[in-house]
Amino acid sequence: MPRWLSKVLNRIHTLAASGSVRLTDKALVELAALDLSLDPDDVCLVLSDLTRDDFGERLRSQTSPEWLYVFKPEVAGIPVYLKLALRSDCVVISFHEDDQQ
Repeated sequence: MPRWLSKVLNRIHTLAASGSVRLTDKALVELAALDLSLDPDDVCLVLSDLTRDDFGERLRSQTSPEWLYVFKPEVAGIPVYLKLALRSDCVVISFHEDDQQ
């Protein structure tokens, strides 16, 4: 596992614990489509529980010079694809069922 991953996870956990998480409109629509009755507070809990084992990949954004981080945790027994960016807050870009298992 890459050395930078621990720092990324610590930052995600810190931001989630303080509630500094924002979901894009796309992520909100995807969250509702999961039909798990999850709300943004639940997303903070999912982010707080992310581990190295949930990590999928790191990608360069196509629209900005930032890194995007993909995680694939299991939420209520469903494998989820979670993509986020770290800014002054944690921006959740995608939150949907992982169809690439």
